[in-house]
Amino acid sequence: MVINPTNIKRDAEVVSIKWNAIIKKYPLLDPARLTIRDELTGNVLPMQVEYKGGDRPLNLLVQIDLAPRQKKRLLIVPEVSSPIESKTYGRFVPERKDDFAWENDRIAFRMYGKALEKTPKEMAYGIDVWVKRTNRLIIDERYRRGRYHEDVGDGMDYYHVGLTLGAGNCAPMWNDSICYDGTYDRWKILDNGPLRTTFQLEYDPWLVGPDSFTATKIISLDAGSDFNRIEVKYSCATRSSFELAVGIVKRKEGGWIEKNNKMGWMAYWEPEHGKDGTTGIGVVALDKKVTIDERVDQVLLLTKAKSEQSYIYYTGACWDRAGFFTRSEDWFKHLEAFKVKVGQPIHTIID
Repeated sequence: MVINPTNIKRDAEVVSIKWNAIIKKYPLLDPARLTIRDELTGNVLPMQVEYKGGDRPLNLLVQIDLAPRQKKRLLIVPEVSSPIESKTYGRFVPERKDDFAWENDRIAFRMYGKALEKTPKEMAYGIDVWVKRTNRLIIDERYRRGRYHEDVGDGMDYYHVGLTLGAGNCAPMWNDSICYDGTYDRWKILDNGPLRTTFQLEYDPWLVGPDSFTATKIISLDAGSDFNRIEVKYSCATRSSFELAVGIVKRKEGGWIEKNNKMGWMAYWEPEHGKDGTTGIGVVALDKKVTIDERVDQVLLLTKAKSEQSYIYYTGACWDRAGFFTRSEDWFKHLEAFKVKVGQPIHTIID
């Protein structure tokens, strides 16, 4: 059974059910031979077995719609499920200076690899956004045609990152300055659809003040979601804790910023980019309280992190031309609701 504990409608949300809990109830279940059905309607629901880079199942992912406070009973049927069209995808892009690009049925992103350092004028640190107005997976098409800076019907890349954190990247602070980790050095895909794509990026050592840091970031994007889950772990032999910044780059033309220190989220609705439209960016922390600092070029969510301990947050984006959010108010309300949903995930009961 799945239960929505909130007064918020949960559309196309991916629910994670522990595989160990399922096997305890159904010890002979084969992960390669199962179908999930809505007991009431009999409809087959989209699903994925999550491995997180290992060879054993860890979670069963199911995509479902739930009204406020609604309960639904699901059936686990031991039969081979028909393949579903993948709604998430990510890959290393060596043909474009070691980009790592990923997407779902709503939005797309990329981060930059070491090859970009050979062209300093293009250098960038943060998360890039590729806006979409299609539910198709399109990053491969865009790289092939090489025209991703123009909209040929499915969206484009007009977001500018530069030497900033872009759309929600993170970095340690030292003496009130951001100490960027630069471009990633190593990558690994842990799961790649159809409902969740997860990958890992590793960074070479760099200095945060006098101290040497390394970083590992695990990024997940679910079907139907506007937000990435980012789990970052910093390692430093000489520092046990430090200040961490999660940032959104600002535009010179202004825009609209919403900051909620007590709830732990911030959002930016950019000024219209000519005929290309408007991008919204948002960051949601799990912290109960954070500090949000608005600077000349970026808005920073500041918090405390510890060496060798994971820090988890969410960052995402939208495009007004996609039609889901066409005003700043809509985007800001979406951030507020998402924070509630993160704090009150859908309950699962194996009975």
